[in-house]
Amino acid sequence: MNARRRADLPHELVFLPLGGTGEIGMNCCCYGAGPADDRHWLMVDLGVKFGEETDPGIDVVLPDVSYIAAEKSRLVGLVLTHAHEDHLGAVAWLWPQLQCPIYCTPFAAQILALKLKEAGLDEQVPVKTMAVGARFTLGPFALEFVAVTHSIPEPTALLIETRQGRVLHSGDWKIDRTPVLGQGMDEKRLRDIGAKGVDVLVCDSTNVLREGHSPSEADVARRITDIVRQAEGRVAITTFASHVDRIVTAIRAARATGREVVIAGRAMRNTIEAARACGMLLDSGRLLDEEEFGYLPPGKVMLLCTGSQGEPRAAIARIAEDIHPHVSLEPGDLVIFSSKTIPGNEKEVGRVLNNLARLDIDMVTGDDDLVHSSGHPRQGELALLYDWVKPRALIPMHGEPRHLRAHRKFAQARGIDDVAIPRDGHILRLCPGPLAEIDEAPCGRLHVDGRLIVPGEDGPARQRRRLSFSGIVFVSVVMNQRGDLAADIEVMSDGLPMGLEGELAAAAEQALGAMPKPRRKDREALAETIRTAVRRAADGLWGKKPIVKVAIVDV
Repeated sequence: MNARRRADLPHELVFLPLGGTGEIGMNCCCYGAGPADDRHWLMVDLGVKFGEETDPGIDVVLPDVSYIAAEKSRLVGLVLTHAHEDHLGAVAWLWPQLQCPIYCTPFAAQILALKLKEAGLDEQVPVKTMAVGARFTLGPFALEFVAVTHSIPEPTALLIETRQGRVLHSGDWKIDRTPVLGQGMDEKRLRDIGAKGVDVLVCDSTNVLREGHSPSEADVARRITDIVRQAEGRVAITTFASHVDRIVTAIRAARATGREVVIAGRAMRNTIEAARACGMLLDSGRLLDEEEFGYLPPGKVMLLCTGSQGEPRAAIARIAEDIHPHVSLEPGDLVIFSSKTIPGNEKEVGRVLNNLARLDIDMVTGDDDLVHSSGHPRQGELALLYDWVKPRALIPMHGEPRHLRAHRKFAQARGIDDVAIPRDGHILRLCPGPLAEIDEAPCGRLHVDGRLIVPGEDGPARQRRRLSFSGIVFVSVVMNQRGDLAADIEVMSDGLPMGLEGELAAAAEQALGAMPKPRRKDREALAETIRTAVRRAADGLWGKKPIVKVAIVDV
C-alpha cells in the first residue's frame, strides 16, 4: 500500500479479546493502535481456565493466540495486571509463540518466575518488574499501573493512553478501605484520571448481580479470629492459595489463640515464598511442614491448606477422604472454607464437604458465615468507580453472559449510554467515535493434555467424550489374497455391556459375506462396510452406537 493510501486510513484504538469474555477465566485482551494494516498490539493478561467434566483428561484450557503470534513483530509487550492463574497462568505455555517482553509488579514476577522455571524458560523470557504506580511506554501505548484492591497482593488497573484516546482497563478489583495488606485502592489517582477524561472503561463484571458493597478483609479477619478462638479441637482453613491477605489473617488468628501454623499444599507454600521475597509475611513466624501436624496437641494447631475448590489432589480433599499421608482430622475438629465456590466447581466442593461430614468434622463455609469476602465489585462499588472515572463508554468484561448483560443494563441506568458486550475474536473500535464492531480475528481454545498443547475443539477430548458415552469396539479381520477370511473375525470392546462381542463379530462376518469379492480388494471400503455393520448391530442390541475401529490384516 502506498504512503498516501495509508495516510487515508483512520488511526484507531481497538480492543480484541482472545479469551475470558462470557466466562470466568482465561483472560486475554489485546489493544491495537494505528491503521488497520499497520497496528501495533499490546496484550493485557494471559490466563488459563481449568478443564471441566466435559473435557476428560484436560486440566488446563488456554486461549488460542495464533492471530497475535502471527503479528508478533508488532506486539510491543504483554502486561500482567496481577498474579492470579486466570490472568498469568498461560504465559509459560504460550510465550514461545509470542516472544515478547513481559511487564508486571514484583509479586506477579515472583509467581511467574516459578512457572517459567518449571517450564524451563526462566533464562529466556524477558520479565520487566515494575512498581505499582509505575508509568512506562511501549510503542504507541503510554501505560500506568494504578493500585486497586483485590484478593491477591499488588493488583493493578492499567491506564492505556494513545493518540486516539484513553482507556482504563480495570483488571480484577473491589473497594476495600481496610485491607489486611497493602495501601488499598488509589482513589485519588483514579479521580485524577477521571478529571482528565476517560474514553472507555473496560471493567470487571463478576459481582454485578449483587447490590451494596463487598465486606472488607478486616471484617473477615475479625470473624475468623472469633471462630478460631471458640474452637476446642484442631482447626483447618482452606482458601485460595494465592490469597495472601487471607493467609495473613489465618496466621494472625492462630498466633492470637496460641496455635502453631502448619502449611499443606505446594501452591500455598509457593505463594508464601513469593510473598516473603516481596517483603510480606515477615512477621508471620515459623510455619511448620505437614509432617509435624500429628505431633501437636489438637487445641494448639491450625492447618492452612489448599483445595477450597474441591480439587481432587489438593490437601483438604485427601484429608476428607482420610488418605493424606501426614494429616488426619477427628470428630469435632473444624474446617473453615474461607472461599467462594467458583461456578462449575459445585460438585467437587460438595464431594469434599460430604466426605468431611462422614468423618463427623464440623464445617463453616462462606455461605454460612463471614469467613470470605469476594475480590470483585458489587453494584455500589461499580457506581463509585463510574463517579470517579466518568467514562464516556464501557465494555463489561470478566463475567458470564448474564453478568455482562446485567453490567450493561446497570451502566446505562447510570448514564453511560455507549456500552458494548465483547465477544472473543471480535474487534471493537474504541476510539475515535462510538464503540463499534469492525472486524473479526481467529480465536478459540487450546487444551493442555499432559505435557502437550492440543486443539480444543477437535482434539483428543472430543474423542474421549464419545468414549465416555458409548465405549469402543476393535474389530480384527484377517484376509487372504483370494478375498476370503483367513481366520475368525475377532472383536474386543471397552465400555460396552458384557456379552455383545459374539453378536458383533457375527454382524461383521455377515457384512463381509454380502460384499462381492472384487469390492473387498478396496480395503478402505471393506473396513467402512464392517464398521457400519458393527455400529448398526450395537445400536440394535444395546441402543447406543460405539466408536468402532476396524483393522484389515492381509496374509
